[in-house]
Amino acid sequence: MVPAALAFLKKINGTLLRLAGWGVILGMAAVGVIIPYEVAGRHFLGAMPPWSGELAIFILAWISMLGAAVGLPRGYQIGMTFFLDLLPAAPRRFVRFLGFAASLFILGVLVVYGFDQVLVNVRQVSPAMKISMALPYLAVPVGALLMWLVTLEQTLALLLGGEDL
Repeated sequence: MVPAALAFLKKINGTLLRLAGWGVILGMAAVGVIIPYEVAGRHFLGAMPPWSGELAIFILAWISMLGAAVGLPRGYQIGMTFFLDLLPAAPRRFVRFLGFAASLFILGVLVVYGFDQVLVNVRQVSPAMKISMALPYLAVPVGALLMWLVTLEQTLALLLGGEDL
C-alpha cells in the first residue's frame, strides 16, 4: 500500500512542481521586464507608476517560494554533508530521517501559520496596486506546502529503502 501511495505522491508532486516551475519562469520574465522598465522610466521620464515596484516585489516573493520548492528535489538547498557522508549506511539513514522529520515540522508550521497570515491580511489592501495583501502573503504557505509534499516524498522513499538520498 505504501509504495502505491509513494508513486501517487511522486506523480502529484511532479505535476505541481512542473506548474511551479512555469510560474517561476513566467515570474522571472515579468520581473525582467518590469525592473528595466522602471529604471529606464525613472531615468528618462523622472517618474514611474507606483504599481511597478510593488508588483516586482510581490512577484519576487512568489518566485522565491516556488523556486525553493522546485529546487528541493534537485538538491539545490544548502547542505553540509561532510560528516553525514562519513557515517555508515544505517546511521546515515537515521540522521537523514531526523533531518526530514525536522523539515516536515518546520514546513508544517510555515503552512499553518502562513495560511493564518493570509486570512488575517485578506482585508488589507496594498498601497499602490489596491489588491488584497492575501495574494502576496499566499506565496509563503503555498511554497511551504509544495516543499512539505516533496519532503514527505523523500522521507517515504528513505523509509522504504528505495533511495539513499
